[in-house]
Amino acid sequence: MDRFLEGAPSSALACSDASVQLNLSGWNYRGRVEGHKDGEVIDLGEHKLRFLETPHVHHWDSMMLFEEKTKSLFPSDLFIQPGDQPPVVTETLGSEMCGFYREMGIFAHEDPVRHVVDRIERLDPDWIHGMHGGSLPRGTIPQFVRALREDPFAYRGKVLGRELPPETGAAQTVTD
Repeated sequence: MDRFLEGAPSSALACSDASVQLNLSGWNYRGRVEGHKDGEVIDLGEHKLRFLETPHVHHWDSMMLFEEKTKSLFPSDLFIQPGDQPPVVTETLGSEMCGFYREMGIFAHEDPVRHVVDRIERLDPDWIHGMHGGSLPRGTIPQFVRALREDPFAYRGKVLGRELPPETGAAQTVTD
């Protein structure tokens, strides 16, 4: 982060309010930090970034950005396309996405993700620019949304593609 501050000393790190309070306390970050809540907008002049708190859509403090002028969603780890993909994805890869999530153990439960998918549909994005894979144009988005609504994708006993060992007696005691 120091390298970014050298290049843009008046910049601010923008993240969720929860991340500022809990996660950044352990960082050796000396720059300005802005914590944002759901619905807040940063007006950059030509662009406006709306913050969407999306708890448990990957992490408990997850947040997405929606750029209002271009109607572009930046969804963190939602809408991953595994493997090498072109810059703009028009192929139906929703089932592969859900299979990847099951193998990686990214999502603890499907309900929080499906709630966020409802919010995304109401935003009616023209583009989704995921962190992993290509960008999804408007015509491709419904295929991925359908998969998140219909296919299982939550944790199923695997993390990073490997089976976890059976529960220990201590863990069983907690659930008894």
